[in-house]
Formats: sequence, structure tokens, C-alpha cells
Amino acid sequence: MNSLFVLLHPYMQASPIEVSIVIPCLNEEESLAYCLKKAFSFLTVNNINGEVIVVDNGSTDNSAEIARRHKALVIFEIEKGYGRAIMSGIEKANGKYVIIGDADDSYDFSQLMPFIDLFRQGYDVVIGNRFKGGIQRNAMPFLHKYVGNPFLSFLGRVFFHVPIKDFHCGLRGIRKDSYNHLDLKTTGMEFASEMIVKAALNKMKITETPVCLYRDKRTRKSHLKTWQDGWRHLQFLLLYNPRWLFLFPGTALMILGTLGTVILAVGPIEIAHKKLDVHTLVYTSGFILLGFQFISFYFFSRLYASLHGLWPNQENFLREFNKRFSLERGIAVGLIFFIAGIYFMIKSLLYWRHTHFGNIDPVVVLRWVVPSVVLMVLGIQLIISFFYLSFLTIKSKS
Repeated sequence: MNSLFVLLHPYMQASPIEVSIVIPCLNEEESLAYCLKKAFSFLTVNNINGEVIVVDNGSTDNSAEIARRHKALVIFEIEKGYGRAIMSGIEKANGKYVIIGDADDSYDFSQLMPFIDLFRQGYDVVIGNRFKGGIQRNAMPFLHKYVGNPFLSFLGRVFFHVPIKDFHCGLRGIRKDSYNHLDLKTTGMEFASEMIVKAALNKMKITETPVCLYRDKRTRKSHLKTWQDGWRHLQFLLLYNPRWLFLFPGTALMILGTLGTVILAVGPIEIAHKKLDVHTLVYTSGFILLGFQFISFYFFSRLYASLHGLWPNQENFLREFNKRFSLERGIAVGLIFFIAGIYFMIKSLLYWRHTHFGNIDPVVVLRWVVPSVVLMVLGIQLIISFFYLSFLTIKSKS
């Protein structure tokens, strides 16, 4: 079992719970009481039937006792991780809407009504925006404020077309029934990105609301690791959008390599008084092979994800792929490339024969040899790739 549950609700509620406030906690005895007072105050002042859940993720201080004292429901989550703690809390929440916030008092839990209003308007996910709501002095490290958050949020908007400008805000909410459809997996800080990304892939209604970020009350070091957690967020965004990781770079390399190879195979060119010849031809040919590898991995990843249900709504991609691509077509195109490579190889051999198999001009012969090698290797790679793609899609065709 991942979780151990202690304490019953401090009171029984006759009517359905509308809001669950989930607070992940790891050694937050300095600030937790402030958060709980504000959370319960919010429910009372706004006459909302709700609950406050503290998920203790291995605290060695008095955090759990403080939560009990303030009549919060306490859940002990054994498996470490920010994402794991939040998932544990949401899964046991009874509310129609779940609002998540950090236990360091950097957010004001008494000001959650904008989240509720947006949920009542039909939104599935509501994310706080600290840049719109205001960031108090020294509340966010310089790199997070001006580099990490803006950059990763920009990538998230470009990759997944969501109107969110603060992907990593710690104050956010989700409808409980929407959460049940997301199948969230990540247990670390990248959980913040996964929630938005999978909601976008599932075509859910996502919006944001301004929130103020206050300087937290803890005296210890933050659990957040700038470079490690930043990389995990970036890695997740790239893996869930292989177009930017594989397809677009691969296509750019293929276009650049093909243009350069075709031009330099004819003869040297001069750009800005710099002569480009067969040495550059070797590199442009390498771009073609490298670009093909990138594009192949794009299709491998998309098909694998479609067949194993890692991404939602991938049936159209699989259907179109099966319609447009086949092993026979791949073999035919691969053989055409391979035969073209053989043609250039024969030309180079004839040139060598013309010199009675003696010394040859490398500048001349490389213009045939390099394209020959590229075409033959590309042809074989194409055939192998289509065999593998065909193997992946056997089940979907049966």
C-alpha cells in the first residue's frame, strides 16, 4: 500500500462536499498553522461545504500534530515526492473541486473564491498566475522568476497550445471527475507540468487566475532543486511533444543536408568569399542521415504511445499512419534510394578504372562517393525502419 490513512473527519457533513483543499506537507511546522487557519476561514466566510486535507510526506517535525490540532484530515503518504503527495490527497478527497496549495504560507488560502467561480463556470483546471497577481520581494528566486518559469511556461504554451503563463504555480485546482480521467504518473515536481499537459491533450477546459506569491515563513532550505527539477520539467515537456524533440529538428537537418549535398555534388560554391567544397559535402551528407534518425524516432515514439495508450486521442494518428504508410511502400522507396547509391558507386568505379586503377583526384571522386554512401545507407535505414514500424502496428491492423 502506498498510503496509510489516519484520523477520521473531525465532523460528519450531511450535504455533499463541494471543495477539498489539499496541502502537501514535508516538515512545515513553521508555516502550516497559518495555511490551515486561512483555509478553514475561507470555507466558513464563504459558506462553502468543504474539507482540508494535509498529506504528510514523511515529516520528522510536528507538522502532523499541528494539522490534527486544527481539525484537518491527515493522510500519511509513504512514497516520497511532491507529485505523489498531491495524488494521494486528491484520490482521497471527497470534494467536487480540489484546490492544491503549498504548506509554506506563500499563498493565501483565504482568497480562493476566484478558483471556485471559474469551476462553477465549467472549467476543469484552474491554475494560479503569480506574474499577474504579484510576486512579493524575495518571494521567488531570480532564476525562477526571470528564466526558469517564463522559459518553461513559454515552451508549454507553444507545445500544447494552452493559455497558461505560469505552468509551475503551486496554487491550482482541478475538478475531481476530471482528475480521474488524466491518469497522472509523475511523482516529482514535474507533476505540475503533467497536470496541465494531460489536461490539454484530453481537450479539457483550462484557465488561470491571478494569485499573489508571498515570501514563505520557513527558515529551512526549499525542497525545490532549481536545476534538477527544471530539467525534469523540460524533459517531460519534450517527451510529450516529440514533434519538437524529433520531427522539427530532423526535418530541418534533412532540408539543410539535402540542399547542401545536391549543390555541392555539382561543384564548389562560394559564400561571403568562403569556398565550400567536398569537405562541407561530408557534413551536409551527415545532416541527412542524422535528420532521418530524428524523424524515424518521431514516428516510433508516436506509434508506441498510441498503441500503449500513453497519450489520449491518438486513434486518428494511428488510423492515418496505417492508411498512408505500408511496409511495401517503405521497401520500394528504400530500394530506389539504394539503387541510386549503386549508380553513383558505379560512376566512381568507372572513373577509377579510367585512371587504370591508379591515383585519382579525391575532390572529383568524393562528389560521387559521398552521395553514393548516403543513398545506400539511407535506403537500408528506410527499409529497416519500415519493418520496425510494421512490427509495431501488427496488433492495430489485426
